Amino acid sequence: MFDSHSARPPDRPRSQPQDPPQATAPAVEVFTDGACKGNPGPGGWGALLRYGAHEKELFGGEAQTTNNRMELMAVIRALEALKRQSEVILTVDSRYVRDGVERWMQGWKRNGWMTKQNTPVKNQDLWQRLDRALASHRVRWRWVRGHSGHAENERADQLANKGIPGRA
Repeated sequence: MFDSHSARPPDRPRSQPQDPPQATAPAVEVFTDGACKGNPGPGGWGALLRYGAHEKELFGGEAQTTNNRMELMAVIRALEALKRQSEVILTVDSRYVRDGVERWMQGWKRNGWMTKQNTPVKNQDLWQRLDRALASHRVRWRWVRGHSGHAENERADQLANKGIPGRA
């Protein structure tokens, strides 16, 4: 494409200014958490999405669920809320979710959503939904210890508790 004697494309005159470099959009930061009062029991999920100076809070819940389902739902709903393909930095306090995506999901898919023990993957419906949601985005995963003072994780926890049915 370039000739060996020039750092400019051969069809561009020297007097024409170079195009400015394309600015890359900042990543969307997402912080999620799930909560359950009893396991199983009533549960909620929460997500804080941040894009530059803009923030959006999401939460919801179910009358009868598990903590793991709520952790998954928080991530799913956050990714599904993004209107276009995005670079995402996703912070979770759930090793179940992070390890599921980073370590186990490819094997589950390869094995028809069965574990190494040849049993169906628990929460398969949500793992498959998460897999579809991830396909639209480029996600970098971060893990933080829950209830350790991480400000955004604490906010996600508050949102998850707000989503528990019967709580205000």
